[in-house]
Amino acid sequence: MPLLLAPANGGFRVVDPADATAGAEGGPAPILKGRGTAWAIAHRFEKDAREAVDDGWGALDQVAEEQHLAPGTTIIEEHCKRILSTNDSPDIEFDVAINPYRGCEHGCIYCFARPTHSYLNLSPGLAFETRIIAKVNAAERLREALARPGYVPLHINLGSATDAYQPVERKLGITRGLLEVLTECRHAFAIVTKSSGVERDLDLVGEMGRAGMAVVYMSITTLDSGLSRIMEPRAAAPHRRLRTIEALARAGVPVGVSASPMIPFINEPELEHILAAARDAGARSAFSTVVRLPWEVNPLFQQWLEAHFPDRAARVMGRVRDMRGGKDYDADFGTRMRGSGPWAQMLRDRFNVAVNRLGFSRERQPLDLSQFVPPAAAARPTAASRAAEAAGQGSLF
Repeated sequence: MPLLLAPANGGFRVVDPADATAGAEGGPAPILKGRGTAWAIAHRFEKDAREAVDDGWGALDQVAEEQHLAPGTTIIEEHCKRILSTNDSPDIEFDVAINPYRGCEHGCIYCFARPTHSYLNLSPGLAFETRIIAKVNAAERLREALARPGYVPLHINLGSATDAYQPVERKLGITRGLLEVLTECRHAFAIVTKSSGVERDLDLVGEMGRAGMAVVYMSITTLDSGLSRIMEPRAAAPHRRLRTIEALARAGVPVGVSASPMIPFINEPELEHILAAARDAGARSAFSTVVRLPWEVNPLFQQWLEAHFPDRAARVMGRVRDMRGGKDYDADFGTRMRGSGPWAQMLRDRFNVAVNRLGFSRERQPLDLSQFVPPAAAARPTAASRAAEAAGQGSLF
């Protein structure tokens, strides 16, 4: 189905209707190929509860026998009021975040950003990966923010919550438009992604990287393509991400690898192999975090474990609780990224040994903030606006 956009008049508007109803809101649904979860789990602010009831005519048996097809992706456009989100978390090493999209079609079951869909009255389960909010005026809002009197350049990170290069970016070009503004203004930035789509923008990222104003961190959770397909079904295959590291490194872009998140007994045994493969591909820095299960991610993740790894689901959760003081999750700033206890310490020791052996840097890649030049007052056309104009939809932007 072609992707169509229409004016949102300052709010949200669904513009590409798709069937995203698979999965009962009352509980898990069968596995859907190409989706991280089939469960349209109710969010924590939901006031109404729904439950499947046998009507005496065998309706539940019929539902169980039905073939469930993966629903399509619906794009919901948003004309955002601002695009820069400041960070005050002491365990995150950037000052400002830019997230061009809310929700992520990659469908990573472990994604800590899933609960943010609750604020939109949408399910953090299936809807998080099928109802994508696109901030179509992001580049214009960024230009306005950088042009404000007294603006001081800060460490900007693109894709800190949801991937800036998820599949819909190929059509919308919102991230491309943001990079055009940052490059024009000589404003340094970092990108975190698990997509090969960043290669499309090598002309911009390469120029800024060679000037010490850009760094890319590639997220690699596994080298096993089979595991990747069920853990992050619409992200680039592991071998493709390694090729992207190679392409970035050849272009002179500093590249790091995020071996995150580590899930006990699932991808954790691969830690050293992931780091070695990324180093061979050209990555020069590395970091790693353990799996986090905030809010609705916890039941979604446990249901996924039971569906795909019933033989070890209990062991996995047992180790997770070992790292969280007996709880499924602890949001404490001091431990949420790395965990606590003997098992978490053993994982950190393994990471440290591998990093030292491979010659990785664990320091944040320094970025040159001194070259910043405020943007011109008049907005220049961005990739997104040019694409829309070519399609006869220029009024959107």
